[in-house]
Amino acid sequence: MAGRTVRVRGFPAELPPDRAADKLTIHFLRSRNGGGEITDVRVLPGPRGCALITFEAPEVAQRVLAVQNHELSVGGKKFPLEVTVHVEEPSPDEVERGRRLLPALCWGRPTSLP
Repeated sequence: MAGRTVRVRGFPAELPPDRAADKLTIHFLRSRNGGGEITDVRVLPGPRGCALITFEAPEVAQRVLAVQNHELSVGGKKFPLEVTVHVEEPSPDEVERGRRLLPALCWGRPTSLP
């Protein structure tokens, strides 16, 4: 998945995950949005709308990142999307200084447990 995955934030968190995934898929398939073929859309649980989108080719992810203003239309309203590079987070099994790391997929840096 390296280089093919982007993190998307800003869509309404109250959207059911399957509907959010459908809306995001349609948006990021469109060439005018820099999009292309998608292999996976993962809507993450949490207080803010956040998803990881994996494209077939890293070039597509780069084109999507180059587009300045992504907006998602939902129910007649437009929501600005924040699209950033997704950096693989350490798995919970990885250890740093004797502490387990918790992934921070959408809400910041990994935090650790004592």
